[in-house]
Amino acid sequence: MTELGLRNDVYRRPLATALDRLGLAEGWSCVDVGAGGGDVSVALAEIVGHEGRVYATDNDPRARDVVAAAAAAHSQVVAITQAGEELLLPELVDLAFCRFLLMHVMDPVIVLARMASAVRPGGWVVAQEPITSAGRVGGAPLSMPVARHPDVGALLPALILQARLEVVDAWAEAPAGAGPGPVADYLATLTEVDPGEDPVVLPPLVTVLGRRPLGTG
Repeated sequence: MTELGLRNDVYRRPLATALDRLGLAEGWSCVDVGAGGGDVSVALAEIVGHEGRVYATDNDPRARDVVAAAAAAHSQVVAITQAGEELLLPELVDLAFCRFLLMHVMDPVIVLARMASAVRPGGWVVAQEPITSAGRVGGAPLSMPVARHPDVGALLPALILQARLEVVDAWAEAPAGAGPGPVADYLATLTEVDPGEDPVVLPPLVTVLGRRPLGTG
């Protein structure tokens, strides 16, 4: 969980920016797809309040207990073991959100399409994915061979369109630093190499706000 905690710390601003531009408010119903450690689920729950609901889904059965522990103070969070490709909820929601998920799945468009079908007409699908090779350590590009689509962020607006969603907004943000601190610590957890005093730019996180067109059933 150390890695997830660091990731939540260094990428907190892109998440806050996305939720602010989206206008997330009390009473919304949401699904956090690929919830992992539950950091996004908790952030959503803190905004939607007790009148809202947050479904936290992940294909790893262990994530259910992790999310439950992270969201213990938020009774509106419901943890479900479910893959993004099989997303099926008991109700249509206002928002389907994923972060650092599409880079690992077989077909990102299939997952985005399932997310689109999970939201009401006029509802939102928000994805945040990296461009790994755009990250830099001492000027050298990063790589992530364990990810199926390490640079999927560069394609994200087009993928949203392929999932038959409207692109309402899109941008990229990247945490940066030099010397000791959370940016260096997070990079060390990913690569098992301490960057020391080298300047670090973490992979830019591309955010796309997509909307399901009205009149779609």
